[in-house]
Amino acid sequence: MPSEFTINLLSWNALENHRAMPWKGETDPYRIWLSEIILQQTRVEQGVAYYHRFLAAFPTIRALAAAPETQVFKLWEGLGYYTRCKNLIETARVIIEKYGGVFPSDYGDILQLKGIGPYTAAAIASFAFNDCRAVVDGNVQRVLSRYFGISTPVDTAAGKLIYAGLAQSLIDITSPGVYNQAIMDFGAVICKPRNPLCNICVQRTECEAFNHGFVNQLPVKEKTMIRRSRWFYYYILRHNKGVYIRKRGAGDIWENLHEFVLIEVENPAEDPTRLSLAEILQGTRYRVQHTSEFLAQQLTHQRIHGRFVEILLSGPVELGSGYRLVPDAELGQYAFPRLINTYLERER
Repeated sequence: MPSEFTINLLSWNALENHRAMPWKGETDPYRIWLSEIILQQTRVEQGVAYYHRFLAAFPTIRALAAAPETQVFKLWEGLGYYTRCKNLIETARVIIEKYGGVFPSDYGDILQLKGIGPYTAAAIASFAFNDCRAVVDGNVQRVLSRYFGISTPVDTAAGKLIYAGLAQSLIDITSPGVYNQAIMDFGAVICKPRNPLCNICVQRTECEAFNHGFVNQLPVKEKTMIRRSRWFYYYILRHNKGVYIRKRGAGDIWENLHEFVLIEVENPAEDPTRLSLAEILQGTRYRVQHTSEFLAQQLTHQRIHGRFVEILLSGPVELGSGYRLVPDAELGQYAFPRLINTYLERER
């Protein structure tokens, strides 16, 4: 028999949950997978537009697998965390090659796909295949932590085990997909991180945190995130109506996105033209046309400060390291980090 928590949750979901999202009620595993990957580290409000654009460009998993990587990355531009996009492409191709284009229905097989962890695998399995697998994301952890008064940090091994076991014990075995969506919506709409709506919460009578006055103290996180600053100087080297760019490689942020000639330094420089510009240009004459102020982009663990220097060259240069001269008119075909796009949009 379902617990009181589960009964109240499903009652709220049926009568009061008006959270509208285009993928709610979806049973197509491709669409569910696509929405879940987009929503990793992305707000729902931002993700909806990307979801629609991706489905318009790649309506099936075969279409996604067959698409040129540059097209997929360009469409992903602005979402950040580009490893997600890389894994999306790779997984689509694996599903074509290994499963004949049919999304696997077994939870274990889904979990083996690149870029899919326990939460996403449980979401796909329950929503698409009615598998009785509980999802455990930040919303679920927050709801359970407050309702049951759990102070074990959510980001520890012990905490993860507690929340996974508790979530599984509460799931409605007859409608696991409905239950999973309901508890995530409840965390997003009612049991919010800040200013939760305790006054209208159907769970407040039995909620430990509400009854003992420590709603704002839960859930607990053990780790404090350490952020560092990085200083990027981009040199926009122009010659003959073209500009030098390259694709970033693996092992750092913005993998597979494009950038201008880059010099990274430990501390900001007063005069960016005094950096290694002479060495880069190898004697080629140049004229500095414009130097921007610093722009910044906040990532999860670091803040990137970027300054842009527009330079007109008297002739071509051999830069190496993957740089190539691209016509200005074709620049819009390439995917860039948001920091660079912000600068380009301001200068247009």
